[in-house]
Amino acid sequence: MQHFPVFTVSILLLLLSCATHAHNITRILAKHPEFSTFNHYLTVTHLAGEINRRQTITVLAVDNAGMSDLLAKRLSVYALKNVLSLHVLVDYFGAKKLHQINNRTALSATMFQATGAASGTAGFINITDLKGGKVGFGSEDNNGNLDAVFVKSLEEVPYNISVLQISHIINSAEAEAPTAEPSQLNLTTIMLKQGCKAFADLLMASGAKKTFDQNIDGGLTVFCPSDDVINGFAAKYKNLTAKGKEALLLYHGVPVYQSMQMLKSNNGAMNTLATDGANKYDFTVQNDGEEVTLETKVVTARVTGTLIDEEPLVVYKINKILLPRELFKAAPAASPAKAASPKAAAADSSEADSPESDPADQTADQNRAIGFDGEKVVGTVLLSLCLGLLFV
Repeated sequence: MQHFPVFTVSILLLLLSCATHAHNITRILAKHPEFSTFNHYLTVTHLAGEINRRQTITVLAVDNAGMSDLLAKRLSVYALKNVLSLHVLVDYFGAKKLHQINNRTALSATMFQATGAASGTAGFINITDLKGGKVGFGSEDNNGNLDAVFVKSLEEVPYNISVLQISHIINSAEAEAPTAEPSQLNLTTIMLKQGCKAFADLLMASGAKKTFDQNIDGGLTVFCPSDDVINGFAAKYKNLTAKGKEALLLYHGVPVYQSMQMLKSNNGAMNTLATDGANKYDFTVQNDGEEVTLETKVVTARVTGTLIDEEPLVVYKINKILLPRELFKAAPAASPAKAASPKAAAADSSEADSPESDPADQTADQNRAIGFDGEKVVGTVLLSLCLGLLFV
């Protein structure tokens, strides 16, 4: 009996693991012409790309007749995106799971909720197991009405993606409300309403706001420190020059759209609005499970929430101010004995926050910024093998 070499088996397993989470909603729906309109508008609103980036998702598809009813409302493409986002559940529901819901009813968050545009529970869908084997769907902000019922399963990859047909569009007054175009979105107004007033005030008082606004249409990701964090940093901020203040604020913006799923999958160095030919002004994105952190060589900040996610603009709230190495001293490496001392830790933190006029490069920090460690090198090699095998 002939046996496969261990290496060959390992490669086969690796190839299978590489394809585990790969799905393409456009290709799935292309197999079903009666959903061509729904498929078309997933592409027009850029929802298709977001669906493909997520590892666990359920799409509630509506046929062409159902989409005709929605299009008759003549919603803007941005309001239309909100409505379709309500039909994308950020959880897995196969046909079998629909009939095994505890207490016969459940609430599921949707991509409309994930964008931060939905208030309260407006972005949640009520799923109810009804009599006679039917399952109903309705928006939580629609007075308990179940507008649609489950028709059939189109495609399921357990715990990865499920595409289900429902009978009608799910109604939601909030999702259908007029929505500003990206160029009309007022970044500072969004911040003022959601706990980032102090950072918004700094932007408006400097020349940084203009740079942020100019980048919205082309794609912009903003990391906004909460008000209490900014207020605690006020004294140090005043000690910076006008140019330093602007650079610090621009350091909190990235000139590309980065959804949460993209942040979780794109670990590594990231340029900012402050990056220029002479200075890097970059930071490193890292994640551990659901936690996303930003490492600047001086401080590590954690993403704590989303103010708005409306491609091409996304604004996240973070728990610390991002301090660039170009303006502040790098945090010194502490010995085990020193690290155990609360006083020493406080001293280190104070030193890390102090402005630096003549920064020096540190090789170890540079290696960490570009992700140079054993695990990531191995990961890169494995990914290359996956790609190579796919095209053999």
